[in-house]
Amino acid sequence: MTKYIFVVGGVISGVGKGVASASIGKILQFRGFNVTAIKIDPYVNVDAGTMNPIEHGEVFVLEEGTETDQDMGNYERFLERNLPAINYMTTGSIYQAVINRERNLGYGGKCVEVVPHIPLEIIDRINRAVAKARADFVIVEVGGTVGEYQNILFLEAARILKLKKPNDVLFVLVSYLPIPSKVGEMKTKPTQYAVRTLNSAGIQPDIIIARSRNPLDKKRKEKIAVNCNVRDEDIISAPDVEGIYEVPVNFEKDNLSGIILEKLKLKPRKKDFKKWARMVRTVKTAKKPVKIGIVGKYFGTGDFVLADSYISVIEAVKHAAIFHKRKPVIEWINSEQFEQSPQSIKKLRDYDAIIVPGGFGSRGVEGKIKAIQFCRINKIPYLGLCYGMQLMVIEFARNICGMKNANTTEVDRKTKYPVIDIMPEQKKNLEDKNFGATMRLGACPAALKKNTIAFRSYGEHLISERHRHRWEVNPDYIEKLEKKGLVFSGQSPDKRLMEVAELPKEQHPFFLGTQFHPEFKSRPLSPHPLFRKFMRAAITKKPKR
Repeated sequence: MTKYIFVVGGVISGVGKGVASASIGKILQFRGFNVTAIKIDPYVNVDAGTMNPIEHGEVFVLEEGTETDQDMGNYERFLERNLPAINYMTTGSIYQAVINRERNLGYGGKCVEVVPHIPLEIIDRINRAVAKARADFVIVEVGGTVGEYQNILFLEAARILKLKKPNDVLFVLVSYLPIPSKVGEMKTKPTQYAVRTLNSAGIQPDIIIARSRNPLDKKRKEKIAVNCNVRDEDIISAPDVEGIYEVPVNFEKDNLSGIILEKLKLKPRKKDFKKWARMVRTVKTAKKPVKIGIVGKYFGTGDFVLADSYISVIEAVKHAAIFHKRKPVIEWINSEQFEQSPQSIKKLRDYDAIIVPGGFGSRGVEGKIKAIQFCRINKIPYLGLCYGMQLMVIEFARNICGMKNANTTEVDRKTKYPVIDIMPEQKKNLEDKNFGATMRLGACPAALKKNTIAFRSYGEHLISERHRHRWEVNPDYIEKLEKKGLVFSGQSPDKRLMEVAELPKEQHPFFLGTQFHPEFKSRPLSPHPLFRKFMRAAITKKPKR
């Protein structure tokens, strides 16, 4: 019988529900259970593809091509498994499904109402995800914060499921305990109110994960227990940690997996998390730094830096650093500064390697191209991801092939040398303004050429990687680019689409770009091979200071 664990958040957004959900799944895996995870987003967007990464964070792409919230990436990385599209839902997708069924007479002429039909559709999707995974446990993260209007129907679905399966459903509240600087004391009152708000939706949390800057003390646990109607031992301390992969280990210090099994009346099983614990020790003990610069534009949100815009890239760098037992030092570089102050490009000499990640639009593009040129000339290891590969091709066309002002038609529709152009099948989508879920999305195969960095990284001829883009290398210019020394080491099996571009090893220690997003498939215990090779180049081929 499948067990359901709903994870909800209290007090503030960004409290860490995604990592908490992934960590709960991981500790249950430590116990030998088959676990899957679902994310529910309370947005009317049908998927995450049209959301601004500055406001919402990274768009993560599943194997099937579904554009999702970044938490799906956390689930895949922690659980070390690919998750299907059915495991992601939004308010928009639920309403769309209900309306489509009503239009097709799927309700047999009944009056279709928000309650119960929306919650029942949610429950149906959860159960379909469970059946697909044949899971012992399903972790369901409900997006948003308790008390918001947007997620009330998802909480209603959880309440109904608890009513139907009283012995199989568990509720976990991840709540924040602030420590005001002028007060100097951890305050429990916001969490008490979060629990009462959850109670008003007909739900009592079984477990409270107490997020705070510092560990929870005994007095605070007792206070929360009395006021929130839970046992002391059901309150799990979750202080800030240096890295997210410590969280499952910290949860087990409070015996969270044992408490879950006890509450769901399951027999205890032995724990086995040696590999994970070893990986966490490596993270904590690595001393030798490797300095990676990420040149992009999705950083600023007011006066703050939003690292979540590139969370999968960051984690892939960390995974590779763990593999090589190095301490990653990741710094953000806004490409627009190289346009405003060309001399500032020299700061790239301070880095062991540079990444230009994916993106869209014209802002900051010329600055990225300058950074790519500097890395090529100065033999600084370079990895271009999606747009980062396209701009790498543009830089090579301009400065090596003599195609002055070569560009992508995404930026300059009238460029004389459109070395990057829109895919023919995508032109109608743009004309019709059909933007949602119409890009080249999800897993696609690629064939690698022997005796290349790409082939040596993977060690195999045929690979599969995830995509998210509309523009491609223009076939009309491939021959000219190759004649000047650019190697297209990865191509679609029909040789129509260029998947990987690189310079030969004898010309540059590591100068490579991918049309796909390898970061989506990197895992802490199995780093992506391209990131491993890139990190090795950063360690062994340090640029001249």
